[in-house]
Amino acid sequence: MKELVCIVCPRGCRLRVDEENGCAVTGNSCPRGAEYGKNEVSNPTRVLTSTVRIEGARYRRCPVKTRTAVPKGKLIEIMGLLNGVEVTAPVKTGQVVLPDAAGTGVDVVATKDM
Repeated sequence: MKELVCIVCPRGCRLRVDEENGCAVTGNSCPRGAEYGKNEVSNPTRVLTSTVRIEGARYRRCPVKTRTAVPKGKLIEIMGLLNGVEVTAPVKTGQVVLPDAAGTGVDVVATKDM
């Protein structure tokens, strides 16, 4: 039995996921909590937020994030790749700064016009 706190909404339900019983979830107040519990045990994912270097802008760093959630096991690899990325101003919100991050099929995009 694995215990989790659901992060889908501000309610923060305390979930119990029974891995031996087909990942049966209890403690959720809504169906989204049940889905979160099952996914968190079988294939945890996260949206990664970070910054990359930018040349020719007022600030030295440009905020970025993955367009969608990526496997939790790929976060360190993607961070390493972002360390080597440098963009040149102007940069628009939504502009791809790292395509197909670490072979996940998910792009890393700018989150601010700079």
